[in-house]
Amino acid sequence: MKLLASPAVRVGISISIATGLYGVSFGALSVTSGLDIWQTMALSLLLFSGGSQFAFIGVVGGGGSGIAAMSAATLLGMRNGIYGMQLNALLRPTGWRKYVSAQLTIDESTATSTGQTDPAEQRRGFWAAGIGIYVLWNFFTAVGAFAGSGLGDPKQWGLDGAAVAAFLALLWPRLKGREPVAIAVVCALATVIAVPFVPAGVPILVAAVVAAVIGWFSHGRSDEGLEPDVEPYRGHHGHDGGRHSHRGNEGDQGSQEDHDGGRYRRRNGTVPGADS
Repeated sequence: MKLLASPAVRVGISISIATGLYGVSFGALSVTSGLDIWQTMALSLLLFSGGSQFAFIGVVGGGGSGIAAMSAATLLGMRNGIYGMQLNALLRPTGWRKYVSAQLTIDESTATSTGQTDPAEQRRGFWAAGIGIYVLWNFFTAVGAFAGSGLGDPKQWGLDGAAVAAFLALLWPRLKGREPVAIAVVCALATVIAVPFVPAGVPILVAAVVAAVIGWFSHGRSDEGLEPDVEPYRGHHGHDGGRHSHRGNEGDQGSQEDHDGGRYRRRNGTVPGADS
């Protein structure tokens, strides 16, 4: 099969172009926030997580310490670990591919892969988006870094607040439902209140603690949260219209075993929403 004829590859390429171009803004903002060109490039080559990178330079640009910047970036990067567990079960990479896929596991590569129903298309989508974005993100980071180094004082151009604006642009579309929006607003208020009283970079950690406390005591809908939205083991027990189930024999037809995000559950009846 020709790669360009693959729907997943076409989606991956289009996402790569759109996301990669955004690397220009990161490169420019990074050098105007105080990092040099090589430090900026190292962030994109090694960290390679847009939200975490913007959080890092936002703290550094605000005068925060390196520890505060790394803590903020780590908090946002935790989601990639959850993606990694999901994709490891879904794609089952082996050998050197496991290490490379860990570096390429980001929002876009995960979405492109899990949006497919065919196992082969899932793999093509992941690698097309992951490799494409990695190459273009780093290329355009360099373009933005070299351009930003000639801009001088970021306050002269109003770029001192651009990192915050860019981060909000990444975050806001991901807020689905009233409860996540309410938590975001409360955390924003906590950050604003903390700014005059704590060192730069610490307010975002205060917001993280507030969010954790709210999440601990929250009684929101059971179908919301960080649990994977797709069945990671589908394709290993048979294909059924995009849904996969493991049914017992006729004498035990009501019993089935279903893997979900690494958890092993036993249900009665058929998989909700699955075709018979």
